[in-house]
This record gives sequence, structure tokens and C-alpha cells, in this order.
Amino acid sequence: MSSLSQAASSVEKRTNARYWIVVMLFIVTSFNYGDRATLSIAGSEMAKDIGLDPVGMGYVFSAFSWAYVIGQIPGGWLLDRFGSKRVYFWSIFIWSIFIWSMFTLLQGFVDIFSGFGIIVALFTLRFLVGLAEAPSFPGNSRIVAAWFPAQERGTAVSIFNSAQYFATVIFAPIMGWLTHEVGWSHVFFFMGGLGIVISFIWLKVIHESNQHPGVNQKELEYIAAGGALINMDQQNTKVKVPFSVKWGQIKQLLGSRMMIGVYIGQYCINALTYFFITWFPVYLVQARGMSILKAGFVASVPAVCGFIGGVLGGIISDWLMRRTGSLNIARKTPIVMGMLLSMVMVFCNYVNVEWMIIGFMALAFFGKGIGALGWAVMADTAPKEISGLSGGLFNMFGNISGIVTPIAIGYIVGTTGSFNGALIYVGVHALIAVLSYLVLVGDIKRIELKPVAGQ
Repeated sequence: MSSLSQAASSVEKRTNARYWIVVMLFIVTSFNYGDRATLSIAGSEMAKDIGLDPVGMGYVFSAFSWAYVIGQIPGGWLLDRFGSKRVYFWSIFIWSIFIWSMFTLLQGFVDIFSGFGIIVALFTLRFLVGLAEAPSFPGNSRIVAAWFPAQERGTAVSIFNSAQYFATVIFAPIMGWLTHEVGWSHVFFFMGGLGIVISFIWLKVIHESNQHPGVNQKELEYIAAGGALINMDQQNTKVKVPFSVKWGQIKQLLGSRMMIGVYIGQYCINALTYFFITWFPVYLVQARGMSILKAGFVASVPAVCGFIGGVLGGIISDWLMRRTGSLNIARKTPIVMGMLLSMVMVFCNYVNVEWMIIGFMALAFFGKGIGALGWAVMADTAPKEISGLSGGLFNMFGNISGIVTPIAIGYIVGTTGSFNGALIYVGVHALIAVLSYLVLVGDIKRIELKPVAGQ
């Protein structure tokens, strides 16, 4: 019996606990993007009630990103300083889900104010939602780096990143129906309450890779052999690092040509993201004459294509990684091809047939999904000493686009009375993303930090 037990032990099957981790990241990120999209779906009806012009709406759309950008560096620092378990699990992420949901819910009550006060109240609440959500994506990246080997990392990132499209598929029709049937405020009540429920599910599911009750030694050995940072938090000494040292490490990131190219690329890719989650439903209503109910359902069509593209992009990237062993080929090929494909949205300026408009937007969203591998690149390149801070810096640069894009489109539409210039504006950003990865990024590899004085 002893020999049989030993034999059974030697052929113990590898567990797959990491798959449940990415499923949970997908669910939580879906609600993250669902919250972001509330204003875009309810925006047209809300604007009528509170008297917002396109420029004013652009500023309100951007409120989320002002805070989101501000919160990236502190959120990333906290993740590195105290570890994913303590910060992401117990403090920041639970607080983020619960609080962003509360602030989302409270937006349903902004109509108790009047005049300029309602704009200030709405801007403030959107700002607080952005601040609460700030640690989410750096935390996602950190968890993927700790749980997934390089040959699976692209797929893992694409799965949780594709949640932005899934959120639109699921929530846009629901929010459109709520706005049409019972009023725009109920959109915020619904999403806020749902997010609070999800926060308690997260509490039960997420664990560090080497402390997960469902992981065995074979899985840990497998992911570690593939470059996963399974001891990330154990290697963290929790010793207070002087600001001068952290600043020296940040300067090394900012001085890297590769990282500058990645930051520019992410900024441009996010310009497409923020067009779709802010102005796209408004475009369908105002430029194409759809009802808010129809726009909610129509918006889900490109989102389905974006979801498919998002998952496919990660699968293609990891397949290329296994075939070639080259991170450059594996990551850059889907990004470049996807961004080139997303430029077809500009063709919407030259057609008036509804199905063609939806088709071009669906194709553009599909391409954007394929090319949205920035977080996989981040997991490949972030220094292990400051992976959270590195992700925060990356997300900060990327989400500056969330400030600029809604406001820029608001001015374009307000000045020209048309969305034609807005689509060109977004399409040009896709081209710049391509050039950034082809010309600036160079070889994709993990950054090794040099010692900093005072370390």
C-alpha cells in the first residue's frame, strides 16, 4: 500500500487554481467597467434634465479619470509596501468595490440639487468613484504576475481585460432599459447595489498563490518555472523605503525607452476605450438618431466583438509565445494588427446605412480587443521590486487619456456640431499606438533596477 501511495503521489495531477483567480478578476473587472459606463448610458437623458451641453458632459465624463490618474501611484506604492494580500484583499480592493459601488449608487440622487450644484455634485461623485477604483488594475497585474507563467500570461490578461466588453454586452441593454422605463437614476441604484454584493464574494475567493487552499505543489512549480513571482509578497521585506529610493526607481522607469513607448501606446489605446465607454452611446443617440433603449442594445453588438477580440488577442499572443519564444513577436503582433483594424471606425463618417455603421464599429471594437495587451506587456516588464508601483505608473499614463479624450471630443462636437472629427481623432490615436510599438518600444523584457543611493 505504501508503494502504491508513493506512486499515486508521484503522478499527482497539477491543480488549476489559477483559473478560478482569473475568473474572479473577470467578474470584478466587469462590474468595474459597468460602473464606468453608467453615465454614458444615462447621459443623454440626464443631460436633458440638468441642461448639460456637450462640453459640460465631456468634463463630467472626465471626472472619473482625474481621480483615477491621481490614485495610481499611491495605490501602486501601497501594493508594493504591504503586499497584495493585505492591501488588495483586505483594504484597498474591498474598500474600492464597496465604496465605488456606494458612490455609484449615490449618483442616482444628484437630481435633488439644482442648477450648477447638480453638475458639481455629479462631478464630485464621479471623481470619488475614480479614486476608489484606482488600485484595481495595478492589483490585477500584480496578481497575474504572481499566478501565471509567461506562456499563459497573455491569455490571463486578455480574459480580465475583456471584461470591459462583457460589461457593455451585459449591462448596456439593462441600463438602457432602466433609463427608458423607470428613469436614469435607477441605473445608478442598480449598479451600486450589485457591486456591493460582489465585494463580499471577492472576500471569500482571492488568496495569494502559495497560500491558496486549492493549489498543490505541482501547480506552484509549474507557474514558478514559467516566471511567475509566487513569492512576491514574501520577498517584500515590509521595510520602509526612503522616498529618494522610490523616486530613483521611478526615474529608471521613466528613463527607459521601452517603457516610454509602452506608456504612449497605452495612452492611445485607452483613447479608443474611453470613446466607447463615454461618447459612443451618445453618438448613437445624437448623431444617428437612435432611442436610448435602442442605443443600449446596439452598443452591445460592438462590445460582443470586442470581447471576442479581447480573448482571441491573448490566445494568439500566447500561441506565438509558445511557437517563437519571442515576447516581441508574441505581444507586438496582436497589438499592431488590432490597432490597424480599429481604424476602420473612421469609415462611419462616410456611410449613413445603420447596419454598416454598426458593422464598422463592431470591427473597430474587435481590433481594439485584439490589441489591448498592454497589461500583458506590463506583467512581462515590471521590476519585481516595484511591480505594483510600475503598474500604477503605467495605468496613470494610460488613463490620462480618460481625462483628455472625453473633453476633446466634447469640444470637437460642440464646435463642429458633428462627430466626424471625433472619430478621426480616435482613429489617429490607434495609428500612433502602432508607431509607438514599432518604433519606440524595442525589445520587450523585464526591467532590472540598478541600485539607488540610500538603498
